[in-house]
Amino acid sequence: MSDLAPLCRFSTYPADAIRALTGANEGDPIGLGDAALPGDTYRLHREAVPARLAICDRPGGGQAVAEGSEVGLPGEALTIADCHRFMGAKGDMIEVLVLKRQSETEGTVLHLLPLSPLQPGTEYDLIGSSRASAPERFADIASVSFFAGTHLTLAGGGQRKVEDLRVGDLVLTRDHGPRPVRWIGPQTRRATGASAPIRIAQGTLNAARDVRLSPQHRLFIWQRRDRLGTGRAEVLVRADLLVNGTTVTREEGGHVDSYQILFDSHEIIFAEGIAVESLLVTAEIRARLPQGLTLDAITEGQREATRLEVDETVLGDAAGAAARLTHASRGTGSDED
Repeated sequence: MSDLAPLCRFSTYPADAIRALTGANEGDPIGLGDAALPGDTYRLHREAVPARLAICDRPGGGQAVAEGSEVGLPGEALTIADCHRFMGAKGDMIEVLVLKRQSETEGTVLHLLPLSPLQPGTEYDLIGSSRASAPERFADIASVSFFAGTHLTLAGGGQRKVEDLRVGDLVLTRDHGPRPVRWIGPQTRRATGASAPIRIAQGTLNAARDVRLSPQHRLFIWQRRDRLGTGRAEVLVRADLLVNGTTVTREEGGHVDSYQILFDSHEIIFAEGIAVESLLVTAEIRARLPQGLTLDAITEGQREATRLEVDETVLGDAAGAAARLTHASRGTGSDED
């Protein structure tokens, strides 16, 4: 598996899609640091179209453009360079990460990754920026988390809420049986945009109860029938690609407690009966981990998992994707509930 296999994918805009309407930088695209002054008013161009940026870890540290990206060339270095905070007309705060891509042909290119939806043609006031917080905010949305109240299956088949897990507890994994938890990363975050939980309703994808996952969290589906036409039974699907407004929804608002769960290798575990992956270890996550953890098996497992991932082009109509996968896992032939 290539070192440039994607760990995560996000919708981004080129920096010149957001320009200052008023202020010292009037007419200029959003920039970095002092080039973006608080008090200036910005607007996303009415015809701006997002493009999917696939990201992987770069050997030696940091991020790079991954294979299959709509933006840039595989292997080009990426830096999580800044985090801008905007205030919308209704008082809503929106954070936008600025990613700096280094291209041999284009030079330095800036891309914008909104952490909440930006509306084309809408005005936003810049209220501040923070380079220091940018890598941490990226780690929050790129990694995968379980939200408080979610039951995980233990080695003996019992269920335990994720907030009650402790390091050393044995959790049932699909491929390796009981495995001890090596690290738990608790967080409290605002439930907006790229950080808002995805709720999968009971019964959908065979969930025993409603389950909430982070948007980038990938679900493992074993197809009794190959309804997706992938030529294989096993697939991984990101939770945010299944949002349909009914059985799979995005929960916006307030704050949520979440927990990152790490094992000795990348694992498929069970949350409310659904098979899902354990923590994706990005470069930023590595910096948080205690010394002494061996990550080689995790890195290799993450690369192998990417081989099973499917995207929008394979899933087809998003409104019916969850139903198709549910029926594929049951071996039934109808997409109707």
